Amino acid sequence: MSAISFGEDVLPRALFDERIERAASALASVGIGRGDGIAVMMRNEPGFIEASMAAGSLGAFTVPVNWHAVADDLRYILDDSGVSALFIHSDLVEQMRPGISEHIKLFVVETPALIRKTYRLPATDAPLPVEATLWAPFRDGFPRRRHPPETLPQIVFYTSGTTGRPKGVKRIMGDAEMAIIAGVMARSYGFLGDYGQASEISTVVTGPMYHGLPNAHSNFTVRAGASVTIMPRFDPEELLRIIETKRITHLNMVPIMFYRLLQLPPEVRGKYDLSSLRYVVHGAAPIAPALKREMIAWWGPIIHEYYGATEVGNVVFCSSEEWLAHPGTVGKAPPGTDVLIVDHDGNTLPPGEVGEIVCRIRGAGDMTYLNHEEDRRAMELVPGFIGAGDMGYLDEDGFLFICDRVKDMIISGGVNIYPAQIEAALHKMPGVADCAVFGIPDEEFGESVHGVIELKQDAPAVTASDVREYLRDHVPGYMLPKTVEFATDLPREESGKLFKRKLREPFWQGMDRRI
Repeated sequence: MSAISFGEDVLPRALFDERIERAASALASVGIGRGDGIAVMMRNEPGFIEASMAAGSLGAFTVPVNWHAVADDLRYILDDSGVSALFIHSDLVEQMRPGISEHIKLFVVETPALIRKTYRLPATDAPLPVEATLWAPFRDGFPRRRHPPETLPQIVFYTSGTTGRPKGVKRIMGDAEMAIIAGVMARSYGFLGDYGQASEISTVVTGPMYHGLPNAHSNFTVRAGASVTIMPRFDPEELLRIIETKRITHLNMVPIMFYRLLQLPPEVRGKYDLSSLRYVVHGAAPIAPALKREMIAWWGPIIHEYYGATEVGNVVFCSSEEWLAHPGTVGKAPPGTDVLIVDHDGNTLPPGEVGEIVCRIRGAGDMTYLNHEEDRRAMELVPGFIGAGDMGYLDEDGFLFICDRVKDMIISGGVNIYPAQIEAALHKMPGVADCAVFGIPDEEFGESVHGVIELKQDAPAVTASDVREYLRDHVPGYMLPKTVEFATDLPREESGKLFKRKLREPFWQGMDRRI
């Protein structure tokens, strides 16, 4: 019998299903149905999946919100997405209250003790506003909803463009399209072939569920009937302990987790039994070849990789054997998926030539940006294909290699960071005349945020610490520049546009990658 585990708590699948069905009845009682939406601003715990699946069973969509966001970010997402309700952990309510519109139904989920311990939160919270509804007692007052559920919960992820304001990515799918996407997920997470039936699979949610990769993984694996352990926050040795005690068979990770595992002392790495592992997959960020070789040497040829985008899904895959034969590749397109390399005019380029990567999963349905259809149309360099925002090439065998990014985006530890949002905040800082923010190589995170600032003439002296302290009140903590430098004359093109590439290139000289 599969179960959902969180710390010492183990929820048998039957009990978890009952909670979802009661939750669906509770949401229906406040008018949420097909086409409506809820937002979830919570840390990792079973309640996150419960809310998403309850909404999905009603035909409603879920918008995961990064709990690091500031109140202004929350208000924008709630208003732009048009959701009717917000699920939020109790310790976040007070700081986020200015971002919650009056028309939003506010469901407060008591922050679990394990999360309070993990994040060193106070034992009690500020008094809840009168308009808030405590979720658990409200849910438990409703009967189970026995109607057939949707195939998969519909999730709308907010992903930014270079304007800095995020856009909601929504897939346009019926039952047939959902079945194709479910098949892509099964391939991504090792639920096909000889890796085991869902009822035999035991996995771990290692990353924050407000991100696309762990969110899709958690929803799919629970839906499929696997046993799922949810980590409140990634900890390398704790993951090894869970693998041994829970006999974990499948994992879905990002490269920074491999890096942190490899930093453990040899005696720590060697004391856990990892023999239950059968399929480990990673994606979401570039990986250093040396790092991947070390992981394959440690865990064996069970390391797989996929590449894709929120807008299209996972489009290429590779096994350890394929990667070792084509070092540095992110994979090859399986049947039913097409990947092209094109120039600025949409012309297909031959093997070995670098261009923009565009891709599609046949029959998987289209996508749109909520309230930004013009941006959706701009992505289609080739009819029916979506640009993933990356530059790369295909080798003669059809394996894809990533070289650079089209979009001005930083991927740090698997997290997408959009420089325009940081730059917009910096332009409001007293004394700042101009600025540029971009990613530079980072051994642990893949990339880290670097800021270059030009001060106004006669402006008071400003330090890197001053910059970070100012930004702390204007952007989420994970966006703070790790390094800051000051310049007197930022380079610009003849058009006046900041020549950011000139600033970025010196940091990447001698590297075999550009992201």
